[in-house]
Amino acid sequence: MPTSKAREDVKTDLNALKEDLKSVGREESARLRARAAEAEAALREKAEVAREKARVYYDDARVRGREYYDEAAERLDEAQRYLVERVQERPMQSTAIALGVGVVIGLLLAGRRH
Repeated sequence: MPTSKAREDVKTDLNALKEDLKSVGREESARLRARAAEAEAALREKAEVAREKARVYYDDARVRGREYYDEAAERLDEAQRYLVERVQERPMQSTAIALGVGVVIGLLLAGRRH
């Protein structure tokens, strides 16, 4: 049977081991918190870079879209002016053409019903 001195030595060793484990646990916990903070900072930085890239792409697309819209609107205005000028130059011919196109479309639509 172990003596009381041996028991005391074991208890002392266990207490020392318990304190060592607590100390290691605190150190490891602090190390993990520091690594988590580093990872979070890196993630935030990457997110900011991605956000900035998305903002640049959006701005570029918005500018290009506006350019395309302006160009299309200008071409439509030119086509409308051209059409108005031609109708004013030759009103009878324009009316006859419009009537002919209307008749053709009417015949095509009527032919589909039968």
